[in-house]
This record gives sequence, C-alpha cells and structure tokens, in this order.
Amino acid sequence: MKLYCFVLLLFCANVSKGQAKGFDVIKIGLPPTLSYYDNQFSGMFLKDEKLFLLSESRLQDSANATIFVLKIADINRKIIDTNYRMHFENYPIKNLDLLREKMEAIGDVYEGLEAIFMEGDNVYLSVETSTPSKNCYLLRGNLYDNAVFLDLAFLLPMPKPTTANGSHIYNAGFECLTMIDLTLIGLYEYNYFAGNNNAAIAITPQSYTTALYQKASMQPLPFRITDITKTSKNTFTAINYFYKGEGKDSVYRVPITDVINDQLIRDSNGYKSYCRLIKLKYKNYKFSWEPLWEFPTEYMAYNWECIAEHNGGYFVLNDKYTPSKPYKSVLLYLLPKK
Repeated sequence: MKLYCFVLLLFCANVSKGQAKGFDVIKIGLPPTLSYYDNQFSGMFLKDEKLFLLSESRLQDSANATIFVLKIADINRKIIDTNYRMHFENYPIKNLDLLREKMEAIGDVYEGLEAIFMEGDNVYLSVETSTPSKNCYLLRGNLYDNAVFLDLAFLLPMPKPTTANGSHIYNAGFECLTMIDLTLIGLYEYNYFAGNNNAAIAITPQSYTTALYQKASMQPLPFRITDITKTSKNTFTAINYFYKGEGKDSVYRVPITDVINDQLIRDSNGYKSYCRLIKLKYKNYKFSWEPLWEFPTEYMAYNWECIAEHNGGYFVLNDKYTPSKPYKSVLLYLLPKK
C-alpha cells in the first residue's frame, strides 16, 4: 500500500508540472463493457474527479442513451496496477427518445449525440443530424441521482453552415461544446470553407426553443475538429483528425496546392489518416490555432473523438474505429514529458 501511494504521488507530481513539448502515451485498459465498439463514444468531460464518457446513443440502431462514469482515483490505480479491475457507473440519459421525435417532426433526422459540456448540475449535449437536415440541436438536462434528465421543453436548433451552393458538408455537425464567460460556444466539425467563412457560434438562449447566435470567426482549419477541452480561460486544446476514406469523406481533403497540409495526409501510397492536437486561442470573437503534438504512428489512424485535460496532460478516447478489426474503444492518458 505504501508503494502504491508513493507511485501515485510521483505520477501526480510529474503531471502537475504542466504542458510539455511532447507526451508519453499511457494506455488504460477499459472494462469490456466500456471498450465495446458499439458504445461509439463521441464526447468526454471531467468534473468532480470523475470522467464522463458520452455514448453517441444511436437510438435508430436501438442503442441505449447513456453516459459512463469513471473515477479518476480508479484510473490512477489502473495505471499503476494493470491487473486492477476498474469500476464504472452507467448514467442513463432520460427523455432523449421524446426529443428525437420532436426533431424529426420539424424535419431534422437525429443521428447521435456528439458533444458534452457540464456546468454545475446542468448537462449540455449537442445532437448531430443527417447531412440534409437544416439544423443540429442543443439539449439541456440536469444531473440527478446518477442519471441525466433532459428538459423536454429545451430544444435549441443550431443552424448548420453551408457551402457556396447552399449544401451541407457530409457527415458534419457541432462536435465541440465549451463555455467562455458563461456563454456556450459550439464549434462546427468542418472549418475549411472557402472565403474564410469559418466560424464558431456563441449561443444565448432567448427561450427554450430560440436563441441569439453570434459568430466568432475561426482561422481556417484543415481536416476535422472532433472534440475540445479548456486549458485556461481563453485557451483550449482540440483534436484535429483526418480520415483517409474515399467517396463523400473526401470532402475533408485539402487541395494539393495546399502543400503544407497536403503532405500531412498523403505519401507515395496515397492518402493516409492523420491526427494531432492543436492549441486554440480565443480573443475578440476570433479563434486562432497552432499545432501542438502529433499522435504516434501506432495511434494515428484511430478515430479520436474525445478529449479532457487533467493535470497538464490529456485523456483521449476513440469512438470505435481503429486501423483494423476487431474495433474497440481505447482510453489513453497523454502524460507530459519532463
């Protein structure tokens, strides 16, 4: 027990030294229920020393609407003792099926939950809809008695940005939620529109079904942004991911004339998946970004969808997709190097 406490203190002390130029990757073995691929994790949030893992909750595939919860103390113990059997809780999301019916009555087709942000007992969730749907949605609920109870009256549309011809970007929604000065911010997955029309939206509810939306411009960002975590008041770290897929997924490719970014996603064999962390800064209704860290080759092609800052490092989690089958969700901790 004394050795366990000493190693744990050493681990926390090393992490608390803050951000570094690189990270050591620590793989954290998840219980089979959590690593099961069809959870399709899509968001993560750290609150009260607990890590909340949001399932995409694909109701159309008969999936359960749920958030899994891990205690940081349990994760720390698992890092030290890989044989330790980690405990977890399952928080059901209530009323999502009824809100889905409301969206579809409006004409927008629910596909899944994509982002989570928690403030006090309030839980905010973003909903991705099918590509032709006009809006994505913001939901709000309360955390109570190990469950999230969604407010049936709260259904805020989040209008999708469009291309020059008015169409929507394939398979893209508001993948990130955060808060700046008590204002909710939604970040769209695709931020490489021509004409520098990329923007996050600040959301100020006017009622349960309407909101005032104010744009915050985004420095053009290639590929996709899949999740975000706050590191200081106006600074964030985000996952920037490119999937090498063909067909409609090719929308996330950059023109070959964009040599700097093109060389990140292509080699002599063609397109390759690519993933990195980026640092986002917000000032005067503008987001700028810079590269932070590239994932190691071993993990480059995982579809990382979730990130949460902890003691200067980051927890990251993929939805289910890995370079080869069998698919499964993998939790990593990125430990800052000394």
